[in-house]
Amino acid sequence: MTVAVSRKASPAATPGASVIFHREGAVAWITLSNASRLNAMTRAMWRELRDAFVFAGNDEGLRCIVVRGAGNAFCAGGDISEYPSFRFDTERLRAFHEDEVWTPLQAMLDCRVPLVAQIEGACMGAGLEIASCCDIRIAGVSAKFGAPIAKLGFPMAPREAALVCGAIGNVLARDMLLAASVHSATRLYDAGFLLHVLPDAEVPGAAHDHALRIAALAPRAARLNKRTFAALNASASSEVLGLLPNAYDYADSPEHREGIAAFLVKRAPDF
Repeated sequence: MTVAVSRKASPAATPGASVIFHREGAVAWITLSNASRLNAMTRAMWRELRDAFVFAGNDEGLRCIVVRGAGNAFCAGGDISEYPSFRFDTERLRAFHEDEVWTPLQAMLDCRVPLVAQIEGACMGAGLEIASCCDIRIAGVSAKFGAPIAKLGFPMAPREAALVCGAIGNVLARDMLLAASVHSATRLYDAGFLLHVLPDAEVPGAAHDHALRIAALAPRAARLNKRTFAALNASASSEVLGLLPNAYDYADSPEHREGIAAFLVKRAPDF
């Protein structure tokens, strides 16, 4: 069963960008697809990701979900071509991160069945956040990880930063956010973020095999374990947002505007 979990596209929507749900037996695949931009997440795709997990959550026969990107990338981040239309207004920026982005990430964290991330190629920014929501992560040796948004003149949103720090550790998270560093799959394996690093061609098969292994085990036990994991995740994200009530006041700052403008015309930013 294959379902494109999509909504009516807006005039500014990226053609061909979507999130696809496909199920075979007790295993489902949720595929991020935005071929022209290495599966970068559009605003519509964030909403579709939420819908995909709502759809999956209502499927009592489902025992495991593999999250992957179409083609040779997992997800290169957010679709920056959309950013000038909303990011420079504080309330619209807050709504984007707290409603459009965090809601699907929370749906992933709350998912009652195990999630396996099949990571190939770029896993940046939004892709790193999505992978951080998964229980088990398997990557190809050529995969790259980072969140180089310092080059765009803005920070990671508080709850998203708490999520990533919890998954990859403070040392790597700080380097990615403060120095815009990009790290190899081997480095992420050493940090405990990845279960396996494999030759690129072996990643899809390994993710599938791991999903089948999970699906063959007791489903109620898996759901109870997932309930425990969700409870452990809940406190960090809610606390950090409460401590930073002005987290989005940078919306109209000169460096925020400069970073995005420079990226869109492919020049170095002048901070």
